Amino acid sequence: MNRVSISFLAIIITSALPVYAVQPLPLENLKIEITSRYAGVTPTKWGENVLGVRTRLDTLEKVIALTLDACGIAKGKGVDSLLMEFLIREQIPATLFINGRWIDANLELFRQLAANPLFEIANHGIRHKPASISGRSIYGIDGTKSIGEVVEEIELNARKIEVISGLRPKLYRSGTAYYDEIAVKISGDLGHEVAGYSLLGDAGATWSAAQVKMALLKAVPGDIALLHMNHPEAGTGAGIMAAVPELKRRGFKFVRMSEFPLK
Repeated sequence: MNRVSISFLAIIITSALPVYAVQPLPLENLKIEITSRYAGVTPTKWGENVLGVRTRLDTLEKVIALTLDACGIAKGKGVDSLLMEFLIREQIPATLFINGRWIDANLELFRQLAANPLFEIANHGIRHKPASISGRSIYGIDGTKSIGEVVEEIELNARKIEVISGLRPKLYRSGTAYYDEIAVKISGDLGHEVAGYSLLGDAGATWSAAQVKMALLKAVPGDIALLHMNHPEAGTGAGIMAAVPELKRRGFKFVRMSEFPLK
């Protein structure tokens, strides 16, 4: 897929919305369009695996996708440099879900990561909020409170990433990975697949290195592992570095999420 086709220059957001052939639709107009589409709709689902969330690679090949979140919250603006250096040295691909505030705190590093073909950059929201049209919360974190806020959460960060990297992201994971089903549909309207996970890798960067290694060694073909790259103090990096050689020995190949269809 070329750059033009993944940018907003030539996206049909949905069959009911217009084609933007030259310039992105102004954000306020986009919010009006999508708010109108879902006006009066009440969500009935809330969780990590509502309909439309993609949790696995659709393949029987012995592959695993490492996905690394960079959350950008107050205590989450760091980077596990040892982990990232390891991935680059060992040529381990990964999908990086980057929050807008993390980009602001690590702009030059973000540019470097986005330019490295080992990594694909995905959308982790502009404010790291759960994706809700009614303000639902989880883990004490308030979600977006309206259809317009969901659009802002996804679209502002997508545009930010595209301006800096030259590529519009195709995957979105909300802060906390929680959604209602309307927010998932809105993500699709904005040209993103919603990226869940099948393998909990570090429990929000709270697990020890031994726990992270143990979790990753339970991998089966097609797994998407949820991990973090923004907590150098956590056991995540050491656990990944310990698990990778064993997973390779078992015949696993590491891939970016976009290399396979998702299910």
